[in-house]
Amino acid sequence: MKIDRLIAIINYLLRYGKTSAQRLSEEFEVSTRTIMRDMDALGQAGIPIQSEYGADGGYKIIDSYIVDKKLINDEDYNNIVTALNGLLSAHSNKNIEQTIDKIIPFYNSENNMMNLDFSIAREKNEINQNIVLLEEAVRKKRIVEFKYTNNENVIKKIQVEPVRLEFKWYNWYLTAFYPKHQDYCMFKLVRMEELVILEKSNTNEHEKSNITINDERKVITILLHGNVSIKSKCKEYLNGTVIKEYTNGDFDFSFSVPENETYWFGVILSLGNHVRVLEPQSVIDRILKNCSKVRKIYEVED
Repeated sequence: MKIDRLIAIINYLLRYGKTSAQRLSEEFEVSTRTIMRDMDALGQAGIPIQSEYGADGGYKIIDSYIVDKKLINDEDYNNIVTALNGLLSAHSNKNIEQTIDKIIPFYNSENNMMNLDFSIAREKNEINQNIVLLEEAVRKKRIVEFKYTNNENVIKKIQVEPVRLEFKWYNWYLTAFYPKHQDYCMFKLVRMEELVILEKSNTNEHEKSNITINDERKVITILLHGNVSIKSKCKEYLNGTVIKEYTNGDFDFSFSVPENETYWFGVILSLGNHVRVLEPQSVIDRILKNCSKVRKIYEVED
């Protein structure tokens, strides 16, 4: 919308100062003629736009111009910018960058006491492309189709109505309405292939705040006994709670995880004989089965 672009231009000029019409046209993906008309509109609205001609010419807002920012204080702006920069570290998105541009004029970096780096969430190029496609599908309320490999390694072609993207358990997920089952489900993006947006609109209006997910990730609580030497690793990688400590420094540790995820299971195996799972029995059986299989491939036949 034009009004959104005008507001974005104001904030861009407040942040970067004098900018050429060509640069503004590239940033906002419109013609230089449209930028010139936008500048006229801003001037008529009382925004003190100053234009300079020549090789170093461009548009700027005079230095004495002050934007009313009474609605939120400096700390609020710092919190917003910190959160948005964290999101940007996980996912490149021009809309997020433009949102930051709108806020930066009110942001005092000297008062910032925190930095969020979620680059662990940044996926390989193919998945990032799928994130962009899914954002578009959610915005336009269009059905998407993709091939999906489930936990049983079964591949199916699926059509769903996308609702939102989520990052949890170290992975990106799509929350979507699955018409075939008339229910909401979560799909891991790394298991998607051949994603396309169809020329079909959603058949339902989705109230995001009231969605109950019926997904494949059964959450289980694991109790283990660990040697004092790996206490910090358990806290760091398993995100649980020490529920009992012994005089020799050993400890009992409890944490909850999706049963079918791989990450936590690999962490337990990496801790070797410094840790022993106490419950549930299903996890103990899984460890014994995997260790037995691994041992066999390393055994040398006589």
